[in-house]
Amino acid sequence: MKRCVSPFLALALLITSGCRIQVDKSKDGEDKNVKIDTPMGGLHVKTNDMTAADVGLPVYPGAKIVPDHDNDKAADVHLGFGKWQLRVKVVNYQTPDSQDQVLTFYRKSLGRYGDVIECDHNTPVGTPTSTREGLTCGDTNKNVHVDEGDDLSLRAGSKHHQHLVGFKKGGGGNTKFALVELQLPDAVEENDSADSQ
Repeated sequence: MKRCVSPFLALALLITSGCRIQVDKSKDGEDKNVKIDTPMGGLHVKTNDMTAADVGLPVYPGAKIVPDHDNDKAADVHLGFGKWQLRVKVVNYQTPDSQDQVLTFYRKSLGRYGDVIECDHNTPVGTPTSTREGLTCGDTNKNVHVDEGDDLSLRAGSKHHQHLVGFKKGGGGNTKFALVELQLPDAVEENDSADSQ
């Protein structure tokens, strides 16, 4: 009697046969950098080795990098399978200056990426309400969850490539904010178009 190999088992064998996993530990023994590579694609996660420049934005004058609720100061997550690529970069900062001062600074800085929209949760504040490239206040939360605290944010770019500044509650007299760069797969825009029809 001839036995057949399940297609799922064959795929699992193919993926794991060329799988490489590398984990770098921090001084306190926690996972700091993780790389998983397979013949089909991979996942790379780096924490705490980034600054505002890595996100494509300047540092607000005098702001200091601070840890988030998971005790990470920054993260760079890259997930890729062939042409399908997703990348999220986040750096957390804090300043004794007011939120309005930080908003004014980053509204100007984000201008290098085109129109800048201000969002309170998924609702636009003022004008414009979307960028020329079609990014709206609802796009980020729908496609990729980024913890922005109270969801007050500035955004620029397109649905595929976005730069954000998200403001967080509970600064204890300081303004806490996250600088974020999102590079989403092209399929995200295609799916959004199909959903709206």
